[in-house]
Amino acid sequence: MGFMDAETVDDFFSGQAAALAGGTTMHIDFVIPVNGSLVAGLEAYEKKAKKSCMDYGFHVAITKWDESVSREMEIMVKEKGINSFKFFMAYKGILMINDELLLQGLKRCKSLGALAMVHAENGDAVFEGQERMIELGITGPEGHTLSRPAVLEGEATARAIRLARFVNTPLYVVHVMSIDAMEEIAKARKSGQRVIGEPVVSGLVLDDSGLWDPDFITAAKYVMSPPIRESGHDKALQAALSNGVLQLVGTDHCTFNSTQKAFGINDFRKIPNGVNGIEERMHLVWDTMVESGQISVTDYVQITSTECARIFNIYPRKGAILAGSDADIIIFNPNASFEISASSHHSRSDTNVYDGRKGKGKVEVTIAGGRVVWQGDELKVVPGAGKYIEMPPFSYLFNGIDKADARYLSSLRAPVKRFLAS
Repeated sequence: MGFMDAETVDDFFSGQAAALAGGTTMHIDFVIPVNGSLVAGLEAYEKKAKKSCMDYGFHVAITKWDESVSREMEIMVKEKGINSFKFFMAYKGILMINDELLLQGLKRCKSLGALAMVHAENGDAVFEGQERMIELGITGPEGHTLSRPAVLEGEATARAIRLARFVNTPLYVVHVMSIDAMEEIAKARKSGQRVIGEPVVSGLVLDDSGLWDPDFITAAKYVMSPPIRESGHDKALQAALSNGVLQLVGTDHCTFNSTQKAFGINDFRKIPNGVNGIEERMHLVWDTMVESGQISVTDYVQITSTECARIFNIYPRKGAILAGSDADIIIFNPNASFEISASSHHSRSDTNVYDGRKGKGKVEVTIAGGRVVWQGDELKVVPGAGKYIEMPPFSYLFNGIDKADARYLSSLRAPVKRFLAS
């Protein structure tokens, strides 16, 4: 994708090849509209996907609001197999939407049975934080995390949750990176609200110390949004994942090389945001969560595969080994070891935020659609082998929404019939 005046170095082939080498057999990519048009945006991504080597689906971002966008959302759901839309509460002046647009989008998602997803950071406050850092002379990568503290992620998460509650529609919070955001999700779920929280690998296993590295390229490779947090947030997110407050693990894989990251050598605001993770996810989640005893092997399957398939309404075609399922299978050796290296990974990026990390548990074989595509540390993939997977609306998250609406209406005791006393 194109973002912050740069194009990610991984395309559908290299990114998916990395995924298969790491034991992931399908991914859902984000479509960015073209001049606000969802249809034009989807057409552009369909062209990019012609070189795909594994199955894929699409979410679509909503960056403006008018009747044409509302109509195109219906086309996406009813004709194009898309059942989720993403709203950016950050990136002011680029992708950010306001509360009015978010409300309209939530209402439209509800009517279509599509899942609303949010990047939750207070974009106005982040903009102010960035200006503050520049005024203080803090122009390096550390300024990125200092300008967008966890409290701003928590505020936006709380706001999105409350607006979704007001509309009574399910909400998916992407890349949960902080205790602040996680606690808002925990409160909402405890009250019975349909909120999904998705941590990503970087937030689970890293802290922000790398952003203070004196070498610019080393520090810049860790720049992503919301930012990787200080030590302590990672452990809290792990605990939330183990106890069910957070439901599944994504990657937000968005790679830029060191040359592109250097665009911001004098101004952290110009560093393209994004880190790798699609090849490393299955290994790091096992090593961090299963080896430590925080979750079971069954839980591991749930948070890396099954729950995602259920949320996006493609279970049991995906996320299961059953008769009639797609035969996407990995053979995982819990006793083998792994070592991550930028020199040997399959991403086209020349950096890796997990470089040098070692651990236990390794994907030895990946089978996609019944074909062995990774074995003996060798990829056997060809461009164009991947299939587009349509995702129908009204997943299990929508069960009972209509009944809750009916209960609400019956509870109003309104309108009141009044008279004027003479």
